[in-house]
Amino acid sequence: MLTYHEFIELRNHLVNNEISLELAKAHCWNTLEEGKRSWHTKDWKDRRSEIIKDKCEICGSNETLTLQHLSHPKKYSEYTKDVTSAHAKDYIDTNPDLDKFEFKAHILKNYKYVPAPLCPKCKSRNPNKRTRKSPQYLCTECRYEFDETVYKSVDELILTFYENEEATEVRDKCFVSKKWKNKHNLKNIRYWLQREQAKNKDSETIEKEAFLLYLNDNIKYLSFEDTITACKKCASYFDLYNMELCPKCKENYKSIQFSTCIQCLPEDKRKAALSKIEFGNDMRDMHRELGID
Repeated sequence: MLTYHEFIELRNHLVNNEISLELAKAHCWNTLEEGKRSWHTKDWKDRRSEIIKDKCEICGSNETLTLQHLSHPKKYSEYTKDVTSAHAKDYIDTNPDLDKFEFKAHILKNYKYVPAPLCPKCKSRNPNKRTRKSPQYLCTECRYEFDETVYKSVDELILTFYENEEATEVRDKCFVSKKWKNKHNLKNIRYWLQREQAKNKDSETIEKEAFLLYLNDNIKYLSFEDTITACKKCASYFDLYNMELCPKCKENYKSIQFSTCIQCLPEDKRKAALSKIEFGNDMRDMHRELGID
């Protein structure tokens, strides 16, 4: 497991092109030991002792103190996703046009077309299908009755899309991915194709940017930059329940999104909050009794 200074050294080597990306990744991840965390290392413990204060910065207690991080590193895959999205946006902005024949070939290769049924008279979508009446279908737009729906071909949809990508008939998610089985409309398909093109074009740059962000995030975490000294109780409430001590009464814990705890709210707001909590508890009890919990 790399130490704080080793992370900085690795980042600098990568920035200065003194090490390849693949070697940098291997050096970073091959040193990880299963079950071992950064706070188990001697480097962490030595630097922690220089930074930790003598009392909890939240409640003032001096029992079982710890350094509480207010932010944590993201996964490398999350950075890869974010950086790829940014590159895709730039690529699409500079290459907005996509060859129609390439687009069609991509669709036919990667998607199954499940056309939306249309009224043969007015071409409105999804006519009402009846089980006991004949003719079987009723168009809710023009009230025409018929037995067989009509469909637009892939070519017709693509042509319409290239003429007006906001047209109603191209909004339907009638293309099912052969790989992932999820549904897309033509605009979705175009985005993911262009995103893949951007990724293929800038794959090495994307991976390097993402890995540098990952390294910087870990360096920030190991530097104790975004930390406070907290007692075990305050740290647990923050980590497990996203709660902190109420700054007004200094007694009750509250969700970090609220300014005070319920007890410190004005009377009318406190009653409303308690009423909501009671209602929620009653609903949970009822669900439990009905077996739908």
